[in-house]
Amino acid sequence: MDWWNKEAKEVSQSLETFMGNGLSMAEAKKRLAVNGKNLLQHEGEDEGIIKRFFAQFNDFMVMLLLVAAVISFAVSYLNGEGEFIDSVIIIAIVVLNALLGVIQESKAQKALEALKKMSAPKAVVLRDGGRREIPAEDVVIGDIMLLETGGYICADGRVIESRSLKTEESAITGESLPVEKDTKKYPKETALGDRKNMVLSGSFVLGGSGRAIAVATGMDTEIGRIADLLAGQEEQETPLQKKLGQTGKSLGMGALAICAVIFAMGLLRHEPPFTMFMTSVSLAVAAIPEGLPAIVTIVLAIGMQRMSKKNTIIRRLPAVETLGSAAVICSDKTGTLTQNKMKVVKITDNRKQNDEEKTRLILTLFALCNDCRRENGKLAGEPTERALAEAAEEGGVKPEEVQAEMPRVGEIPFSSERKMMTTLHTMGDGTWMTVTKGAPDILFDRCTKCLEGHAQVKFDGSKKSKARMQNGEMAAGALRVVSVAFREWTEEPDLSKVDKVEADMVFVGMAGMIDPPRPEAARAVALCKQAGIRPVMITGDHALTAQAIATQLGIYEKGDTCITGQELSKLSDEELEAAAPRCTVFARVAPEHKVRIVKAFQKDGSVVAMTGDGVNDAPALKAADIGCAMGKSGTEVAKGASDMILTDDNFATIVEAVREGRGIYDNIRKAVHFLLSSNIGEIITIFAAMCFGWATPLLPIQLLWVNLVTDSLPAIALGLDPVEEDCMNRPPRVRETTLFGGGLGSKIMVEGMMIGMLALLAFAIGHVYFDQEKMYVTGRTMAFAVLSLSQLVHAFNMRSEHSLFAVHPFRNLWLVGAFLVGTMLQAGVIMVQPLATIFKVAPLGATEWLVVVALAFLPLPIVELEKWKDRLLECRKAKKRLI
Repeated sequence: MDWWNKEAKEVSQSLETFMGNGLSMAEAKKRLAVNGKNLLQHEGEDEGIIKRFFAQFNDFMVMLLLVAAVISFAVSYLNGEGEFIDSVIIIAIVVLNALLGVIQESKAQKALEALKKMSAPKAVVLRDGGRREIPAEDVVIGDIMLLETGGYICADGRVIESRSLKTEESAITGESLPVEKDTKKYPKETALGDRKNMVLSGSFVLGGSGRAIAVATGMDTEIGRIADLLAGQEEQETPLQKKLGQTGKSLGMGALAICAVIFAMGLLRHEPPFTMFMTSVSLAVAAIPEGLPAIVTIVLAIGMQRMSKKNTIIRRLPAVETLGSAAVICSDKTGTLTQNKMKVVKITDNRKQNDEEKTRLILTLFALCNDCRRENGKLAGEPTERALAEAAEEGGVKPEEVQAEMPRVGEIPFSSERKMMTTLHTMGDGTWMTVTKGAPDILFDRCTKCLEGHAQVKFDGSKKSKARMQNGEMAAGALRVVSVAFREWTEEPDLSKVDKVEADMVFVGMAGMIDPPRPEAARAVALCKQAGIRPVMITGDHALTAQAIATQLGIYEKGDTCITGQELSKLSDEELEAAAPRCTVFARVAPEHKVRIVKAFQKDGSVVAMTGDGVNDAPALKAADIGCAMGKSGTEVAKGASDMILTDDNFATIVEAVREGRGIYDNIRKAVHFLLSSNIGEIITIFAAMCFGWATPLLPIQLLWVNLVTDSLPAIALGLDPVEEDCMNRPPRVRETTLFGGGLGSKIMVEGMMIGMLALLAFAIGHVYFDQEKMYVTGRTMAFAVLSLSQLVHAFNMRSEHSLFAVHPFRNLWLVGAFLVGTMLQAGVIMVQPLATIFKVAPLGATEWLVVVALAFLPLPIVELEKWKDRLLECRKAKKRLI
């Protein structure tokens, strides 16, 4: 339909909606059922469990193993040998692995979908004559959309009301400049970008406000026409996933090369070719870390869920990785570092001390000259007036009671020119009183008297000087000061004669108020500094106020500087970059300055987090490494440009998110460390045995079982490890640092060799001391048990880079559970006779089990020694640095 070619009234009639009331809730529900959700086709679609299951076999080595198992089964069956049980079990293990993969992916997908819903855009519509905020996906054709600055437009609409409404449509039309909207009718042939009476789904409101009737939703919108292109875009991998994918491929190529060498060595030793082929392929399937990126996704998704419970909604996976590297946090002052609520902290007059009676009089006058009202039992109104009314209540003066005793009969409203407000009250004895509150410097000049005790005395130069000095002291302490005065009248004054009414007044006192810092903000700032993170305050407030609050919080210290927006505008980019390292407060800053501040801090390689809530903050949020939008006060545009949303608008939440980010990155390192050292251990076991000229220590079916038991559950359990208590005692990770930095690569190799050698030792002991018929069965059984159990034990070494005894060993119950499940499964295939027959293992006696348990637990003391050596080397390096 050419909606732009119709009058607004025609559109309303065609869609059976009412411009004044909107749709009824019942009608909206009916239309939603008929037309479906307001979603693009590729949104919310699921690949389906069957498709995902078969995708698990989309790997060359897995397919090769399955083909080999099928061939083995067919040959054995046709020859009537009956030795086809191995093939059946291999296929069963591969299928079971695929099922586990599907379960893991489903959990990760559900977690991501839940988080996506939490950060999904909202729409404001008119229904049943009332304003309602609903999920954008529930908007239906005919809804009256209420458009406000910073709001996201979630459906194509015909504008029916425009109050300087401007939208940003570059994502759809390519028009980079804001488009001003109107309600006129346009010709049919008008191009998309020129239809100024239409708003488009996917755009947002840059300024002004208005109303529009939703005329198209979902795939019927202009953006829906390019949905196929959007659907073709794959979900982007995070940098860490990409790196691990590349690492996995490199390690996989190495594993394949070793497997090829093992196969060749077996042939040279006249081992049965098919057996060697199955062993090599099984080892490749078990040892190639193809699941690394998937494990990272699961750990990130679990971490994101955990963070959502702590008031942080992560919108983009890479933000979780980046959080751990944050070196600078640029935060707004109002509402983030402070409570966004004015509070009176000082009451005074022109003397050093007030008596209780004088304080009560000051509070009474502030309660009288006040427009606050009570809503649902709470005081509501302009922040300054609410603070004064609350101070009166706290001082025992009830605003409603004093206003009833001295009813207001007139007023002169506040104006920015006069900087004062006056109210007129009847006194009950036929007299009147005016109460005036306003800026002290203005009010002082309008007063000729002041109170001393109960007496009105002349407000002379010395008394005014004292009052001005007190005002200056409070202002220097970052307090916002409001003064109050009164005048008594025997006849009702004419309020139209403002200059006469607001003159010859009696000065009574002043109130100093402040937007106090959040109680938890100072602790969060201290934690930042302890963690090597630099907190920076950015505010539109005055420099004096900003510095005072920043000093209270510990952001601004001796030697730091404060730069105002005016000063910033005069600095070149190079000068700003030079000044940024010493500056902790940016005052009187406009949103457009924020991008320059971010880039100045990024110049030295620092990872920068930036908060923002307005439309104009969006570029800075995008420019920052971590854009943090405010959940309460933030516009949809700011949220859309951000990497994370703070649902409580609290600075302490950012610091907690950084702590969680560090913990998540540490957990990914733990999972990767465990998986790779275990996989290398499996390769070493087979490769070293071949080099020594020994028989194969493990059969193909046993290798695949070890992979099944030891890989997934412990790795995911490590991803759930609680954040280490000292994670905020170290400096931020440098941006360029790889996952394998800090000696992790060498540790993986050494520990992989340890696991392989322990399995080989078990094989040798079993064969030499316990194999009666010299058929390697007991040796293989002991190697099989040690290889599996030592990896499960080794998972506990991953929990901390410090000594394992420095952390509570049973704090991660998921890891304890994974260990118990893996141990029971491993013991089951050896001790349960039918399973033992399938896996070609022999029952072990008490002595053999004792040797197995001793060897399986050796990784604990060995790795403890390794950690002790690392700590010793670190201490020596620290001493050298001090010298």
